[in-house]
Amino acid sequence: MRRIIGAAILSALLAVTTMSLINSTPTSAQSKNTPRKMLRHVVLFKFKEGTTKEQAKAIETAFADLPSKIDTIRDFEWGTDVSPEGKSKGFTHCFFVTFADEKGRDAYLPHAAHQDFVKLVGPQVDDVCVVDFWAQK
Repeated sequence: MRRIIGAAILSALLAVTTMSLINSTPTSAQSKNTPRKMLRHVVLFKFKEGTTKEQAKAIETAFADLPSKIDTIRDFEWGTDVSPEGKSKGFTHCFFVTFADEKGRDAYLPHAAHQDFVKLVGPQVDDVCVVDFWAQK
């Protein structure tokens, strides 16, 4: 009888703890820095032939530094193409910049830190593709 009661209490505690963790852990879409409705600014780079790994790395670092310089950036992610489909059309780098609204994005575009970044990237980039969208669930 004691075993049954002990097992029941342990099961109840485990269930309560699990539910507590599930409800207190934010999902990636609900992180504290990212509002539910997100404006995504997607930037793809195709580097010029002859751009060195060091130059590309400097651009990656400079882009990743922008969130610390521009407070309207709510979230930032980036990566390089790993698709097996071969349809990247030479675009190797993808950057996601998240804003709460158009006002945040509109403050970012002319911001001095962003304009300095644009000047750094310009000589190394053969093509750029930019798409802004409201994230849908």
